[in-house]
Amino acid sequence: MSDASGEKLRPPRVNCVLICGGVWHDMDFARLELLKLLAEDPAIRTRVFEDYENVAAIAEADILITYTCDVTPSLRAQEALRDWLAKGGRWYALHGTNSVLRLLENGLWDAPRWAPLMMDMLGSQFLSHPPIAPYCVTVADPAHPLVAGVEPFDTTDELYHLETHGKLHVLLETECTEPGTGFVEAAGAPGTQPVFYIKQHGKGAVLYLTLGHCRGHYDLQPMLEWWPTVDRCAWDLPVFYDLLRRGIGWMREREPAA
Repeated sequence: MSDASGEKLRPPRVNCVLICGGVWHDMDFARLELLKLLAEDPAIRTRVFEDYENVAAIAEADILITYTCDVTPSLRAQEALRDWLAKGGRWYALHGTNSVLRLLENGLWDAPRWAPLMMDMLGSQFLSHPPIAPYCVTVADPAHPLVAGVEPFDTTDELYHLETHGKLHVLLETECTEPGTGFVEAAGAPGTQPVFYIKQHGKGAVLYLTLGHCRGHYDLQPMLEWWPTVDRCAWDLPVFYDLLRRGIGWMREREPAA
């Protein structure tokens, strides 16, 4: 593409913040895979952090992608995220971004409601999941560009039981009949659970994908010195990378800030 003078137009730089950190997951693997996907677009320039506390970087970002587990932003950082979204930011939140976890004396994991602003922005909070096992993901809105042409698929991953917040545009979903194990809020069969959805915030929006558990041999320390397997779950599926690429493209199509 060229302008009126015939000079080839250069795409504008896109400032991205990637936040990847927390516990019980192979953050090295997830971070590297996401950076490789972001690098497919040379206009995207990415800064990487382990938490949300660099509010200046968030304010300067055009797009945000997060893969965290039990990383709760301070109120200052949550307010910065809220303001950034309202101005038109687009945030692709993956897997455990919506988790707040505390291990109780009885050996169960609790999901305390310590970050209501964060969970309202994300549209959900993690409560529990059954043991990792195969389940089928189906398409809730086949006309939407983010999932157009995607067929139902089976994955072996953590099936998240969610407490949802606000109006969600669900793109992928699954039927859950198994209770969670090892969690305070695990009883009962929760029925249909969203897997991939959008939540609007003013000019901005959050895109959430619950898939993508990964764990290596050392990632349960100090609870467990050695985990016997390397678990990649949905990361083993081409459709998962397709959803990641589509989500990055969706962020690139954001409405410019005023």
